[in-house]
Amino acid sequence: MDKISFYDVESDEEVELFVIEQTTLKEQKYLLVAEDDSDESDAYIFKEVSEDDKDVMYVPVEEDDEYEALVKVFSELVEDADLI
Repeated sequence: MDKISFYDVESDEEVELFVIEQTTLKEQKYLLVAEDDSDESDAYIFKEVSEDDKDVMYVPVEEDDEYEALVKVFSELVEDADLI
């Protein structure tokens, strides 16, 4: 399982998350990530946002409709993931 590093602005720390799955929906890229690679870890959904081709940033999905649609997609792609 791949790892990706995020900078958490609130804690002012770098956080490593495991990439469980990725998908593209309506030309928008999304990642399903977890704090560790165990089945007990919470999962989070991030979307890719970038201002140019060099710098790629991921932000948590916060809109309820978008989140619920992605939960359905990732649930089909990954079994045994606790998404809610």
